[in-house]
Amino acid sequence: MATGTDDGFRAVPVLGQRVLRPRQQVEDALRKAVLGGLLQTGERLPAEAELARQFSVSRPTIREALSALETQGLIRKVPGAGGGSFVQAVNHESLGVTLRESMHNLVRLGSLTFDEVAMVRQFLEVPSAALAAVSRTDEDVAELRKIVAEQKTRSVDDPAVPELDAQFHSAIARMSGNRVLASLVYALHRESEPVSYLDLSPEVGRKTVSQHQKIVKAIADGDSAAAEAAITEHLTYLRTHIKALVSQDNWERAG
Repeated sequence: MATGTDDGFRAVPVLGQRVLRPRQQVEDALRKAVLGGLLQTGERLPAEAELARQFSVSRPTIREALSALETQGLIRKVPGAGGGSFVQAVNHESLGVTLRESMHNLVRLGSLTFDEVAMVRQFLEVPSAALAAVSRTDEDVAELRKIVAEQKTRSVDDPAVPELDAQFHSAIARMSGNRVLASLVYALHRESEPVSYLDLSPEVGRKTVSQHQKIVKAIADGDSAAAEAAITEHLTYLRTHIKALVSQDNWERAG
């Protein structure tokens, strides 16, 4: 007896899956090694040249992956002859990575929608910006300005754009002084804004950078109300733009 479909033919399973860029594959592998305990706290990673050999990728690819892991708080880089990349203690920053992975699975299963994730992100990022305006240091402001300055030099199709955007929003949440809030913002940002998937126009890119500058100014001025207003405007703009371009199915594939 035929099984599978009404017409007597077995349904062909879906074989395709998202193909990761080499940098993302390296980052994911090293992250799993840290979170899974294969690499211990304080342990030094192999040199860039050795990692490049092991993964069969270029050293710039290894460098980009290590920079992403440093941003996530999983490793720290020590300069000098005895330096290198060392595993950080798993803390609130790596909690954000774990939360993001769990949320990603729920999204792929269809248990969560883009609107739900994006709206909660806004609920958390608005107060984080207000808190950042109160507790930021001169070094924090300099960090935000450096990120925005780098964004201004990039075209919208530059592969570095998503990471710079993640750094910007994660830095603001970290400046709030609330580590749980910072972890949640990190996880929500990575899942609610698949910038690398969207075909963003130069106009949207310029608008986004301009909004970032406005947010930085408010935080630098210590103006909580202005910071709230600026980041609300920014997140509302992005959410509306992404909703207009990405269907739920496409968003799930983009993740």
